[in-house]
Amino acid sequence: MTSKVKISILICVYNGEEYIKDAIDSAIAQTLEDIEIIVIDDGSTDSTLEILNSYSDERIRIFTQENMGLGASRNRAMSLAEGEYIAFLDADDWLDEKMCQTSYNSAKENDTDMTMFQIISFDDYSKTFHESDWFNLKNFDENFDNRVFTPSEAHDVLFDSSVSACQKIYRNRFLKSINASFPEGIYFEDMPFFYHVFLNAKRINIIRKHLYIRRKHDNSITEEIDAKFLDTVPAGQELFKRFIECGFYEDYKFDLIAYKINGPRMALASIVDDYRDDLFDLIKEDYEIIKKSEYYEDFLDNLGPKKRKFFLDILKSNSYSEFKEFNDNIY
Repeated sequence: MTSKVKISILICVYNGEEYIKDAIDSAIAQTLEDIEIIVIDDGSTDSTLEILNSYSDERIRIFTQENMGLGASRNRAMSLAEGEYIAFLDADDWLDEKMCQTSYNSAKENDTDMTMFQIISFDDYSKTFHESDWFNLKNFDENFDNRVFTPSEAHDVLFDSSVSACQKIYRNRFLKSINASFPEGIYFEDMPFFYHVFLNAKRINIIRKHLYIRRKHDNSITEEIDAKFLDTVPAGQELFKRFIECGFYEDYKFDLIAYKINGPRMALASIVDDYRDDLFDLIKEDYEIIKKSEYYEDFLDNLGPKKRKFFLDILKSNSYSEFKEFNDNIY
């Protein structure tokens, strides 16, 4: 089986009874038949597992576990994947029927470590489709089309990129060679994974086609700025650590430092009131660590005026209410 599998489609699901059938059906319907579909049931308590077990397609491999979260589930799925390339499919989304065929042909023809394609969003309430510059990869202009490029060529647009793991296919042996993994136990796990993988890739290309459909609904992870956004802090810490460990910090520190500050900064401005103090405390703790580190001067030297003020005002405040006194019109 191993040598015949061209793409492993990895689906991790927790209580996904409402949409999981659409996801599985879209994987089964791929015009490229030499695939495997690995499904990790992450401790579902609804009828998800019953739905999964109703399928008889021999290409589907189902694994169950206690609830561990998306990062841990994806890491397990990657360790089980036997395909030449790997694709991720979220349990509430679905694939264009030619996603595997189109992306695999392009990846093979161009010998890529990563092949990216476009996402189109589907509003589950209005039943309408919507495009966005973000998911259309507009930050990569036409100079990136119809060719292979390296990460260094994308230096100036890297931090404007969609980090969605589902928007790419990856050479399996490449992911293993760099020990690619998702951080576990936090939301926004795509972000550190994307930058780690992208910057280590030697050959990347883009397909200007909508091959993935992202469903927007009331339970979508990033739709409401609530407790999940507390994880913008640990996700940013993990991102910063990976840039350092992989040797990319010096080349990217100007944009990296701004990016690290900006996620929690914007979250603090928008998060629901119940979690604002908690988020402030996490940011404050993070900045105190930075202040004692060898990177403190880099933050002072590389941040623009607004982000630098935010950084320093957090450091000199003992609470969110005190921070607000410095910032009547922060954002």
